[in-house]
Amino acid sequence: MSDNKTKSLLETAEKLRWDVGSTFHEGVVESIYADAAHIADRAVNQKEKSSYFDLDRTIDGLVTSRLFGFPLMVLMLTVVFWLTISGANVPSSMLATLLLDNLYPLLKTASSTIGLPWWLDGLLIDGIYLAMGWVISVMLPPMAIFFPLFTLLEDLGYLPRVAFNLDNMFRRSGAHGKQALSMAMGWGCNAAGVIATRIIDSPRERLIAIITNNFALCNGRWPTQILVATVFIGALVPAHLAGIISALAVVTIALLGIVLTFAVSWGLSRTVLKGEVSTFSMELPPYRPPRILQTIYTSIIDRTLPVLWRAVLWAVPAGALIWTSSNVVMGDLSIAENIVEYLNPFGILIGLNGVILLAYILAIPANEIIIPTILMLTVLSSRMDSFGAGAGVMFELDSLEGSLAVFQAGGWTLLTAVNLMLFSLIHNPCSTTIHTIYKETGSAKWTLISSLLPVAMGLTITFFVAQIWRLVGGVG
Repeated sequence: MSDNKTKSLLETAEKLRWDVGSTFHEGVVESIYADAAHIADRAVNQKEKSSYFDLDRTIDGLVTSRLFGFPLMVLMLTVVFWLTISGANVPSSMLATLLLDNLYPLLKTASSTIGLPWWLDGLLIDGIYLAMGWVISVMLPPMAIFFPLFTLLEDLGYLPRVAFNLDNMFRRSGAHGKQALSMAMGWGCNAAGVIATRIIDSPRERLIAIITNNFALCNGRWPTQILVATVFIGALVPAHLAGIISALAVVTIALLGIVLTFAVSWGLSRTVLKGEVSTFSMELPPYRPPRILQTIYTSIIDRTLPVLWRAVLWAVPAGALIWTSSNVVMGDLSIAENIVEYLNPFGILIGLNGVILLAYILAIPANEIIIPTILMLTVLSSRMDSFGAGAGVMFELDSLEGSLAVFQAGGWTLLTAVNLMLFSLIHNPCSTTIHTIYKETGSAKWTLISSLLPVAMGLTITFFVAQIWRLVGGVG
């Protein structure tokens, strides 16, 4: 640039400065310096100000520190899970009593009174109604507790600190730091976790978060994990240690889900979803008291009820399919029994059995009905007339001993239990989540990948576990 042009620009800038008024100019400069001083005072630790106490900075020194950050995060999430699981027991039991123990017999009586054909009675009440009843009683209470607790942590300002703690690990795996938040939401419901990926701006990284959200152990899979761990894993130790060991087994599965999230994110980011990891500036908001009533209301209206409604809709075809396959006979066996016999050799090869594989096929619409379906199919294929209420009628048992007796009659071993816990974590998403993935991505291709990748991984991992188990002399 020539000297004349430079001189002209300087003269113009000087003229503009005086035209807008020196007072305004000085006010702007003073405001900028004041803001800078405030930010520096909050962000920089100065020895001469060691006596100054800032509550937000003090808390952040703990929850985001390398020493205490992760233990506090695990502790907080453990408390949330414990409150969700423990708190849901009573309302789940009350809903089950209302819908399954009281209303179900009334519907059967009314059906008999008006003279419904046996097949229509079975299809509507034993199939469709029971499936919806199980989904509502098992799914509603945990979601009604988990989502408000999760939102309270978000409003309080803690969840951004969780994302801050995990940001570096997600970036190293080729994913976005905000994926920590969608993963945590997936522990309540994978469909809600997929919706939560909207906070990720990068389409590539959002796809990674969507595909891997299935590895977050949703509340529909907790009952399976807890029952199997209690019946089989807890039985390996003395009674006074059984509860602790069972809980540790379930926590181990949940932590394995986090490991798989990082591993699969790393693999996707270096193959089909290559690209640069985007950076984002994370401003940690100040801690603030949550608005409890508003949080509970919005969590139930915006998250719990929409997800529950979708699950109930998908439970209708599941219930109809379960009853029909168990009651329509081909040759000497029902359709379900024929499929179980066909799948059984492959199921045993991977440390499971045909009943479990068919249950996961029939129960794609809702993970909540896996255990009732497994129990019903086991009783059906084993001809155990002393359990259940008939072919196609899902049920659960109040006693652990009764559940163990049914499982053992179905040929279950410790290997079956371990691999079921693994497969429960690593299998296809439920129909509600698959539908949500399609709505969020608008792509049949990515919906198919999100659905088939986990089940392929689940079958592969259980196969290798079964072979190693048998190689070292385990039974099964």
